[in-house]
Amino acid sequence: MAADNAVGQRTSRTQLADERVDFRFKGLPPDAEGLTVGELAAQRRNLFTDGFTTPVLALSAERVEHNLALMETYSTRHGLAFAPHGKTSMAPELFARQEEHGAWGITLAVPHQVRVARAHGTRRVFLANELVDAAALRWLAGELDADPDFRFICYVDSVRGVELMDAALRAAGASRPVEVVVELGAGDAARTGVRTEAECAAVADAVAGVPTLRLAGVAGYEGEVPQADPERVHAWLRRLVALAVDFDKAGRFAGLDEIVVSAGGSAWFDAVADVFAEIPELSAPVLKLLRSGAYVSHDDGHYRHLTPFNRVPDEGALQPAFRLWAQVVSRPNPGQAFVNAGKRDAAYDLDLPEAQVVRDARTGEVREAAGVTVTGLSDQHGWVRTADGAELEVGDWVGLGLSHPCTSFDKWQLIPLVAADGTVTDYIRTYF
Repeated sequence: MAADNAVGQRTSRTQLADERVDFRFKGLPPDAEGLTVGELAAQRRNLFTDGFTTPVLALSAERVEHNLALMETYSTRHGLAFAPHGKTSMAPELFARQEEHGAWGITLAVPHQVRVARAHGTRRVFLANELVDAAALRWLAGELDADPDFRFICYVDSVRGVELMDAALRAAGASRPVEVVVELGAGDAARTGVRTEAECAAVADAVAGVPTLRLAGVAGYEGEVPQADPERVHAWLRRLVALAVDFDKAGRFAGLDEIVVSAGGSAWFDAVADVFAEIPELSAPVLKLLRSGAYVSHDDGHYRHLTPFNRVPDEGALQPAFRLWAQVVSRPNPGQAFVNAGKRDAAYDLDLPEAQVVRDARTGEVREAAGVTVTGLSDQHGWVRTADGAELEVGDWVGLGLSHPCTSFDKWQLIPLVAADGTVTDYIRTYF
């Protein structure tokens, strides 16, 4: 596995290093036009003084590394394999970094994302979604047939879905069966997933009846539990484990080298660790696969309040790694200012950006953003309210904390990775 990971990591980094910098990438220095990303990274420019333009999104190099190491330690401590959800960032460089920190593979959500991961050398993919698209299944069959080291697992939650997968894979002439896990829904008001254990059994039997699929285990997403709280989430996870036990007793996992039991978003992975520790011995070793993904960047809003590390502080603490730098472009009255970052630049689906620091345009000094509050976003402007005495002038840079990593990464195709002193040490390429 280590050798496989090394190949994928080299592929991802070489592809990114050779890409040319141009107008596609927001915030990068105009005088870097034509350089490769590798050449620009080697210059180790300063984010504030070496030509970067606002708005510009930055990731803290130190905080990303802290978060990667923390989740590696957490997973190891609790005996969990880890396939972080890559749809959070869609950044192959981060996929590689996660694998360096012990990740089993990468979780994704749709076929396009799998193609991105494969193009950058990812060898193990867990698709936390149903896959019934004939064209995508034809492509998948080709990937599996061409690369015996590629492992792919996806959800299935209906007999009709099994029929569609089987028909598409037969038509593609697939020689390797696709591994599937029966998805247990988190409740009647939840998203995808089978609602009852009896229906789960019917889906599993349908899988057993076709040669193009192989039942690998069970899975689901506890974040969809209605009115989620510790008691309800633990109860649903115990249903998932009981389903695996019942399937095993019925002989549905006969012949497997390992049985997959998977769950885990970014809000309740402590509950997953608790309940997966209770999984009894089954007929084959159990791959206890955690899929939390937002931890890499963490955030200053949604997950800051929900992270399990808040509930179990002895485990450590994630650190928000995003900072969006915007410039004050207008100060029309003492109580109001406008910065040049809006909906095209900042996540806003859950919480507005949070003004954290101000970098003085005259002195370069960075201070706390006392009395500075973002109150709204237009397409390209942030609306800022300033309290009496707040220090803020046209030209100042405002550092904004962001909520919800999934809708932060998707607005930026090349993101500077920045050390604490402002030195840009690398660049993170995203593919949404």
